[in-house]
Amino acid sequence: MIEILSTLVEDHALAGLFIASFLASTVLPIGSEAYVVLLISKGFSILPVIMVASIGNYMGACTTYYIGIKGRQDVIEKYFSISDEQLKKTDRLFARYGSFLLLFTWIPIIGDAITATGGILKLDFRIFSFYVFIGKTARYTALAYLTAETLMFFQ
Repeated sequence: MIEILSTLVEDHALAGLFIASFLASTVLPIGSEAYVVLLISKGFSILPVIMVASIGNYMGACTTYYIGIKGRQDVIEKYFSISDEQLKKTDRLFARYGSFLLLFTWIPIIGDAITATGGILKLDFRIFSFYVFIGKTARYTALAYLTAETLMFFQ
């Protein structure tokens, strides 16, 4: 069974990473970090892993942004488990910090609320994209670097 899973991961690694990263940034409370660590520990090239994870996570955030921009508060509360109170908190954070807050959409629990609020506030999509992609890429880059350094330390 372990061999089958290992083969599955290796044969469809980047596609699986994209799906996990996308879903982690939308409706499922999963993390894609473990998948990134697994692929790097299996010897996958770091740059493609970072880019696939970043693009998948960014596209998931775009989905949440779109739902927010369409004003689907019912969908946000039901499927994203973001309460009205969380949205009000992130609205206050946007008022205080502006678009820079989008750099932190990768943070568990509050990240989806930041993304949805960006949509609700109808932030310019170009600005949204710039900050969200930079934040998510920086997170995966740091994770990949720490993983590679840790693996080298224990060799």
